[in-house]
Amino acid sequence: MPSKERVLITGSAAGIGRATAERCRAEGYEVIGIDRDGDGIRADLSDPEATATALSQALRGGPITRLVNNVGIVRPGTVEQQGLADLDLAVSLNLRCSLQCLQALLPGMKEAGFGRVVNIASRAALGKERRSVYAATKAGLIGMGKVWALELGRHGITSNSIGPGPIRTELFERANPPGSPATQAILDAVPVGRMGEPDDVANAVAFLLDARSGFVTGQTLYVCGGMTVGAAGS
Repeated sequence: MPSKERVLITGSAAGIGRATAERCRAEGYEVIGIDRDGDGIRADLSDPEATATALSQALRGGPITRLVNNVGIVRPGTVEQQGLADLDLAVSLNLRCSLQCLQALLPGMKEAGFGRVVNIASRAALGKERRSVYAATKAGLIGMGKVWALELGRHGITSNSIGPGPIRTELFERANPPGSPATQAILDAVPVGRMGEPDDVANAVAFLLDARSGFVTGQTLYVCGGMTVGAAGS
């Protein structure tokens, strides 16, 4: 195990990323955040070259053996409304960035014989109206994470995904305007009877990042208040 526990979190300035960064600091990790905003490394992660520069900067302080692929984008729309530009941006930010980050950190993980990768996917990967592009990329992220689990387990590296349900973040509210009938229908469908909070997801991330979670890999944990179980009352 490395003597200096470092974790890289993309999209760390707000929402789930910020809550995860705060939780990781409370757990004693050194947090390196990359985002367009905030007090970490600033970069546009939709740009591969900017991502590479930011990763080089992050690794100047030494190897990083924990990675939270959190950054993402959603552009709601029916299948007729989803443009190719929407697809290209979502693939770059939701998929390419995650792969690029892991590839940059892998040498240090392999040398340490230890690594933890947590991908923030979405319950939408199971299907959600007006989310063709978003659901496709989040499902792809889950699929990549499973492949990583198979390829990297022998090196002491685990790879898991988290599928948040409705979480009270700016991203959720942009895609689901507060007070709209459609948004209220989502909230009414949550079996636990409340909206999720970023800390709910951060708690799950902390479990998967823990050194003691080494026998959990290739899994998807849905932090969704029970929404993936099935339709209540049917």
